[in-house]
Amino acid sequence: MVSRPQSLQRRLGLGLALGMILLWLTGSLAAGLILRGEIDEVFDSALQEVVQRILPLAYSEILNSEPPAEGESPIQRLPSVLPHQEQITYIVRDGDGRVLLQSHDADPAAFPTLMTPGFQDVRDLRLYTEAAVRGTLFVTAAEPISHRRQAVIEAVGMLLWPLALLLPLSQLGVWALVRFTLRPVLAFRDEIEARGRGDLSPVNATALPAELAPVAASVNRLIARLQRALEAERGFTASSAHELRTPVAAALAQTQRLIAEVPEGAPRERARTVEAALRQLARLSEKLLQLAKAEGAGLLAEAPQDLAQVLGFVLDEFRDDPGFSARVTTSLPATGVLLSGMDADAFAILARNLIENALKHGAADQPVSVGLSEDGLLRVSNSGAVIEAEAMARLKRPFERGATRATGSGLGLAIAEAIAAGAGTSLELSSPVPGRSSGFEARVRLPRIFASR
Repeated sequence: MVSRPQSLQRRLGLGLALGMILLWLTGSLAAGLILRGEIDEVFDSALQEVVQRILPLAYSEILNSEPPAEGESPIQRLPSVLPHQEQITYIVRDGDGRVLLQSHDADPAAFPTLMTPGFQDVRDLRLYTEAAVRGTLFVTAAEPISHRRQAVIEAVGMLLWPLALLLPLSQLGVWALVRFTLRPVLAFRDEIEARGRGDLSPVNATALPAELAPVAASVNRLIARLQRALEAERGFTASSAHELRTPVAAALAQTQRLIAEVPEGAPRERARTVEAALRQLARLSEKLLQLAKAEGAGLLAEAPQDLAQVLGFVLDEFRDDPGFSARVTTSLPATGVLLSGMDADAFAILARNLIENALKHGAADQPVSVGLSEDGLLRVSNSGAVIEAEAMARLKRPFERGATRATGSGLGLAIAEAIAAGAGTSLELSSPVPGRSSGFEARVRLPRIFASR
């Protein structure tokens, strides 16, 4: 299974948007790491500030306080002025580790009994201790480490939450920017896709970026070489067929005169054989002229053409055959008009070849159906043996013929295929005929159907 190629616009848009998000996440992570260090420094400074301010106050409070009564706890707990949650707590101990003073939310059990001056981490607390009065008084301030962690998380979260808005906006902005940037490339692609049998003009490369300008120049050179080759091939085919028509017609006339003058016998039979060969050569030259036209330009008309009327003219050409009316059934649009953008002459050649093919290679005692629907579908079918799919695929090639005894050049379906492709549509072959068990059908969807006036 061949994977579908991915759009360059999609890949660039997704890549740039994901790159921006990744850079934002990386920047937020780096900012969080830096912020963590700054927060630790600020909060450590706050712990030092608390201890240094509490130390003289605690010393004064302890010296000026009266001794506790018997049975009363010696610990003094400072009440809060207003109810609040204390983020930094502190205790004051003497040299023996007894608590002398503490803040209202302090839990002495969470503080180590013996403290050394400086910073240290104990369980989930960040502690700072200073000693005074020659090591007889210790003040320790504590802050939960989770408080710092929460502060960092909230700060980083403030950097990350804009991603919810940044993601769709960045995707939309990048998509618009990439689409605007790739607009000349998309136009270049569309121009290349528009080139075909009937249009080999150079592509416009004026707005292309510098990286693609050499590609456009190479494409134009390739188109020019292809156009010269096709024109030489078509010119040779048309010239050869045209040059053959006059001498073949003259030779055929002389042969017919010879047949009339020669008495019955072997010479007359040989003359008739020569006449049949010359007729076959005349038909072949006519087919070559049709093929040259089919492979050339001008298969689309500038104004709508009534192809139903053209098909009627083509059918009239076959009515000289005595068995035509008995064998052919026709179905035309009810209005008698079908306007299409296809060139009338090209359609006439297409229809004539399909009808000739059906008459020649279908069963002689079975009808041939020619139909043109209101939506522009031309169908020509006959009866006969089913053709294998592999053999049918070769019938569109020039000079390819199926298993038939009928005379022909093998160019009829090739001409029809060339005209259909040049007009922007396709020739579809099927065997058996849809809905039947035998037969052969050719279908062409006519391009640019217009409403009948």
